[in-house]
Amino acid sequence: MVDHVNNQITDAVTQANVKVVAEAPAMAMGQLYQSAAHMTGAGIENAVNAQNNQNILAQAATTQGVMQIYSVDTVSDAISIATMINQQANS
Repeated sequence: MVDHVNNQITDAVTQANVKVVAEAPAMAMGQLYQSAAHMTGAGIENAVNAQNNQNILAQAATTQGVMQIYSVDTVSDAISIATMINQQANS
């Protein structure tokens, strides 16, 4: 078994290990920023979806209100016509 290792090999392995350890904080921060950006995008996407649903509900409520407003005259006309028909039938 060889007890002696070439100094160049030892230096190369040490430099590689130091490089990995030195890059770890930068890699961690990069991953943190990437995750934060992704979550921000997902949150904005959810907000846009909720706003779209609210707009659909508002439009449906407006449509129902307009339909009720338009039906007021029709109902009163129908009641008036029914009353006139009943009066003519009774006379």
